[in-house]
Amino acid sequence: MTVLRSTPGSVEELEEIRGLATPLGDVADLDRLIDHVGDARYVLLGEASHGTADFYRWRAAITRRLIEEKGFSFVAVEGDWPDCARVNRWVKGRAEQDRSARDVLWEFERWPTWMWANEEVVAFAGWLRDHNRREGTAVGFYGLDVYSLWESLEAVLGYLREHQPDYVPTALEACRCFEPFRGDSQEYAWATRMVPVSCEDEVVELLRRMHELPPGASDVDEADFDALQNAEVVVGAERYYRTMVRSDSSSWNVRDCHMADTLDRLVAHHGAGAKAVVWEHNTHIGDARATDMAMAGMVNVGQLVRDRHGDEGVVLVGFGAHHGSVIAAGTWGAPMRRMPVPPAPPDTHEALLHEACPHPSLLVFPERRDTPWLRARRGHRAIGVVYHPHAERRGNWVPTVMGRRYDAFVHLDDSEALHPLHLEAAQLHAEQETYPWGT
Repeated sequence: MTVLRSTPGSVEELEEIRGLATPLGDVADLDRLIDHVGDARYVLLGEASHGTADFYRWRAAITRRLIEEKGFSFVAVEGDWPDCARVNRWVKGRAEQDRSARDVLWEFERWPTWMWANEEVVAFAGWLRDHNRREGTAVGFYGLDVYSLWESLEAVLGYLREHQPDYVPTALEACRCFEPFRGDSQEYAWATRMVPVSCEDEVVELLRRMHELPPGASDVDEADFDALQNAEVVVGAERYYRTMVRSDSSSWNVRDCHMADTLDRLVAHHGAGAKAVVWEHNTHIGDARATDMAMAGMVNVGQLVRDRHGDEGVVLVGFGAHHGSVIAAGTWGAPMRRMPVPPAPPDTHEALLHEACPHPSLLVFPERRDTPWLRARRGHRAIGVVYHPHAERRGNWVPTVMGRRYDAFVHLDDSEALHPLHLEAAQLHAEQETYPWGT
């Protein structure tokens, strides 16, 4: 039997947490959050790790209710655009209908594959396709991330060859520029630092030409939008890899600005009144200004969405757990492992939540947030794709003011590792992420 630590917290703070908390047992217990969302058009749902089943399950439960009861238009996730485009077509009944959700998600190949190729996402994708069929809707599933330089460039070239052959030479110029790096983003990144050359001009010119394309070049639904977004990814990815080698906040900001811009394009694509659900790590969806990220010059998706769309309604929901297990890797590109998550140390937000309500709970924050716990700055757990349980005190706690970072919080206390679809071989050239521990 594991003996969990007692966490010292002021009586006032513990009572504050208990007063905000609603026990979470099933989807009906989400009523307070759904009511709080109201007419908001942006709901961002976090996670304290990429490898925890409970975070995925509760995000899916919240998302199902938002789609069914609030008419949300699409889900946008911290995944690559081309991979998620296959899922998007499948859930809309527009491709590969003889295949299962497991078949489609199995094809996620970029490390860490477990983020999306897992049983929890299989269950949600299957539900979403059934919902679209039953209701006659086209609620989509899209990727916001910036890593898929090579895949997106290949997708643009394929689209142009089929629909706009006059534009193919511009795409080939970009392809030829990247050829010496043999599909290795790390090699390209270091090359741009060692010598003053890059493929920036080629990819910017490709994007410019793509914006010149007449609408309706393809009669396949969303094909034109998909091609243009892949061109945006190529430009964003080239910039990301070029700045990544600096080891500062620049590449983080390139990535999160790209994700926020992609979200804006998706909302515009879906038309007036479109509503978006976003699934990303807490470090992306929680407002960076409430953490030490701001001191390092970082911005993130949650901050940008609040700044750009606060008047349209934005709800940021953080997630956390006191202890449990997680899927992660010991080094970049290494095979995944199931690891223990030790109990939160004293004077962290997770420790106070565990002492006040040692069971799954939903906390919806009031409009006025100057109370002791909501305004306190304490450590808040952040586990990335690389994790060392024995050394987590050194890098897995983000100083956070909860009342400024989120609008609500899901506390799960004891968490379970998610269930990947397949094992991975080590990938030595996996794209490294920047903060903290790869989120």
